[in-house]
Amino acid sequence: MINLLKTLKENRLMKTPEEVITFEETLERIAEDPHDEYLKDLHLILDDNCEQPDLMFGLVHFLESFELQQQIEAFIAVIPQLMITAPEWTKIIHYRIINDELACKTYQKSLELANEKTPHFLYQLLNESVKNHMNSKQILAIS
Repeated sequence: MINLLKTLKENRLMKTPEEVITFEETLERIAEDPHDEYLKDLHLILDDNCEQPDLMFGLVHFLESFELQQQIEAFIAVIPQLMITAPEWTKIIHYRIINDELACKTYQKSLELANEKTPHFLYQLLNESVKNHMNSKQILAIS
């Protein structure tokens, strides 16, 4: 698995047809036998400099195939690092989570716990975003 993750990381920019093929084939191999202990590492494959964002979405979909709590906890754990190399992908995952009611509630609780354990301004900002999103949905439901 370590070698497969290394291969994904080496080919994540997908600048050549060979890198595209290698990335796709490697992701397929990982998906055949997924291991949740590598969720953090898989999130860190995301890179805003990727030249094939539609194929990178395959990684996002794969991440979403894991158990919700595990996926969210892994995402939260790597947000500070992910914001450096993949701020756009971080936003995409954030918005995908908050647009699912169950995921949003799980995310909010997990952000609060993460911020209690290791206070970080990003956790606070994201939690405020979640709260604002939930409040706006409540306002729309009342209207």
